[in-house]
Amino acid sequence: MNEIKKIVFPEGFLWGGATAANQIEGGFNEGNKGLNIADVLPGGKERLKILMSAGFNFEIDREKYSYPNHEAIDFYLRYKEDIALFAEMGFKVFRMSIAWTRIFPNGDELEPNEEGLAFYDRVFDELLKYGIEPVVTISHYEMPLNLVKEFGGWRNRQVVTFFERYTNVILQRYKEKVKYWMTFNEINGALKMPIMSMGFSPKKEEDRYLETFQAFHHQFVASAIAVKACKEMIPHAKIGCMILFAPVYSFDCNPENIIYALKEEELFNYFCADVQVRGEYPAFIKRFFKEKNIELEIQAGDLDIIKEGTVDYIGLSYYMSRTDKKEKSEAEKSQGNIVGGVKNPFLVASDWGWEIDPIGLRISLNKLYGRYQVPLFVVENGLGAYDQLEEDGSVHDDYRIDYLREHVRAMGEALEDGVELMGYTSWGCIDLVSMSTGEMSKRYGFIYVDKNDDGSGTLERRRKESFHWYKKVIESNGEVL
Repeated sequence: MNEIKKIVFPEGFLWGGATAANQIEGGFNEGNKGLNIADVLPGGKERLKILMSAGFNFEIDREKYSYPNHEAIDFYLRYKEDIALFAEMGFKVFRMSIAWTRIFPNGDELEPNEEGLAFYDRVFDELLKYGIEPVVTISHYEMPLNLVKEFGGWRNRQVVTFFERYTNVILQRYKEKVKYWMTFNEINGALKMPIMSMGFSPKKEEDRYLETFQAFHHQFVASAIAVKACKEMIPHAKIGCMILFAPVYSFDCNPENIIYALKEEELFNYFCADVQVRGEYPAFIKRFFKEKNIELEIQAGDLDIIKEGTVDYIGLSYYMSRTDKKEKSEAEKSQGNIVGGVKNPFLVASDWGWEIDPIGLRISLNKLYGRYQVPLFVVENGLGAYDQLEEDGSVHDDYRIDYLREHVRAMGEALEDGVELMGYTSWGCIDLVSMSTGEMSKRYGFIYVDKNDDGSGTLERRRKESFHWYKKVIESNGEVL
């Protein structure tokens, strides 16, 4: 019988949980908040197809759709109750995001909204009361709707100025309260779906890459400006980028498939990180731009700004690996967190078709650290599953515990491999509205929220079995799994 190796996590390891404003807060029209792109996202499995369809007008139509994000789990009013539960688990950090439209309702105002600023003051104060450090994502899939409709999203260079204004305001306001920041959530995800993070869907397939990479350039400049401002305003703070990482495995040892997997991994996993960590466009992108007839509009000084604004660490989401090959049939394709690929015969999948691969997390951390030698922070990882609320109010989610246990062990192996790892914030530490499907039934949390897909429910919070498990993990600094 193989003895399970004891895992040793470094002292000060940042254990916690992760959420996003648009998926937990609710209060979509409270406190003078403006509409953002998530506010017009209808509920249901087809929400992203609807959002990206040619006829979608970015308007709220309650006769046709429901909008679960409007109330979400009402963190806007219940944050004290939720933070107390996070503290009970022993969180060292809580990853959250600021809703841009709470601070600048339309995105292009000259002066910020005090009600929004005051709300986050209260949230940060409540976290700090329990010794929980906020880890703040500046932009997490909630671009102001006005910037989408009137400016065309991040394709428009003016948005850099609006983002800089927003960033400067929150950095200045919260400089005594927040020491961990990230600029754009899963920035590389826009390669597959630019609508959520960039605020547009290309009108023509032939324009897709040109528009997306021009928008990337604007985001790189904006991110670098934010990094530089953070380092000047809050010298003791750490500010990182955040990428969606899914290692790409070749389906077999056919060299055609191996080079295909390599190129897919370069473009999706490394392009954005190369620019934000190394401060320059990578060599491999030149051939891609040439083949796709991409010529970026780069203003004088942009490349210097990018070079000067490199991040301190890499935040990453990891849910699954991706297996792929150059030629694949529809029957071979797999599902996943917007990345897809082909089915891996060695892995099982979740209820939503996401293949479960804990070793892939170790592989990912080794690849990233080997390439960049900067600290890494796993800021999203978790299992979306159907949970059964028992008559006594308990939830026996041993499947979630099994999933998380193996991923924590994978992080321990990566640490032994020599990877520098800052912390781990499990995604959806409290049940929230799924970004991809708009469902409450796709649950991730340690805390059950009584809210159903049809909008019914009391919003009562209940501790799941995984709540007590994670508390022991944190208490033991990862020794008790």
